[in-house]
Parts: sequence; C-alpha cells; structure tokens
Amino acid sequence: MTVHTPGAKIAFTGQAPGAPISLGKGTGEEMFRKLTILAMVLAMALPVMAMPDPGPGGSSGTSVVISAVATAQEAMSAFTPAQLKWQAAPPSLPPGAQIVVLEGNPAQAVPITMRLKFPAGYVIAPHYHPALEHVTVLSGRFFIAMGETLDKSKGTALGPGSFFVMPVGMRHYAWTTAETIIQLHSVGPWGITYVNPADDPRGSGSR
Repeated sequence: MTVHTPGAKIAFTGQAPGAPISLGKGTGEEMFRKLTILAMVLAMALPVMAMPDPGPGGSSGTSVVISAVATAQEAMSAFTPAQLKWQAAPPSLPPGAQIVVLEGNPAQAVPITMRLKFPAGYVIAPHYHPALEHVTVLSGRFFIAMGETLDKSKGTALGPGSFFVMPVGMRHYAWTTAETIIQLHSVGPWGITYVNPADDPRGSGSR
C-alpha cells in the first residue's frame, strides 16, 4: 500500500528529496517553444483525422465531430457539497455508513468515483477488494492498517488531504475516531470480501 500525507516530499527516480527536477538539455525557452508548436500542430490535425471522407451528396463529416464534442460536454458532471444526496451505504458495509456515487455505476465494469461517510467509532473488519482503489481523506480522521487480524495499535492515522492506494487483494482494515469522509476512485464492479466470513454484515462472506 502506498500512503501520502499533505506536505510530504516526493523524490523522482534519480532525484534527491527537495532537489530541483532536471529536464536535461534543451529546457527553458527553446523547450517551451517546441512544445507549443507541437501542441498547435496536434490541435489542428486531430479534428481533420476524425472527419470521414464525404460520400456522394454527403456531408463533410464536420457535423459528426461537432456532435461528438457536444455530447462529451453534455456528459460532464459537476457537484457542490450542498448538492450531494447521501444515502445508506450498501449492506456489504457495517451499518452507519453513508455513500454518494459521483461517477459511474459501482455494479458495472466502468470507472467509478464515490464518497463514503463514516461516523466516529466506525470499524471495517479485515477485508480485501477485487480492484485497485485510490482513496483520498476529505475530512475527519481515518485509520488504515494491513493484516488479517484487527489490531488498532498498528494503524496509520490519515487526516484531511491524505491519500493512499490499496492494491488488489491486499488484506487490510480501517476505523475512525471522528466523523470521516473519504473519496474513492476505482474501476467497477466494486466489491468487498471479508477475511472472516463472520465479520460480513450480509452473512454471506463475499460480494
């Protein structure tokens, strides 16, 4: 599992922590000019590549490109905190949690983004997931630890702005000491399997 807390210094390969990042020769104004020219060329070429050849009496394909762009723009979703509609989390999680799905369908094989709200004192017993998870702590205090046995003395405390990546199948558990909201990014279908089937709130042992 990879964990980052706000303010932590990240060293790129071959770089000492805090050292300036070197882009090699050709940096500065010359590099910027070349990148700008390349971006302009690509911006002009891509729409042309996307247009089909006109058939007899047909359109040039411009309307198809414009329509595709308009559809993509219409599909954009934006929410403010006041617009979020929280509801009870699925039965695969212990009672008391709330969820709001921001993107995708957790039951389908698509990218998903969702937020989970946990009350103070909430505990999720040792478990694992079938897909990689990227988690950001938005508020509160979230504790995460690895292993198949719950032991709160081994947890890492994560405050607002903290981030972690949970690999597929890694056994872990979590708990809170205050009301906490996390944001989770993954690819569905989302699921959770408890190490000990007796800990599964559904009583079935997997999802």
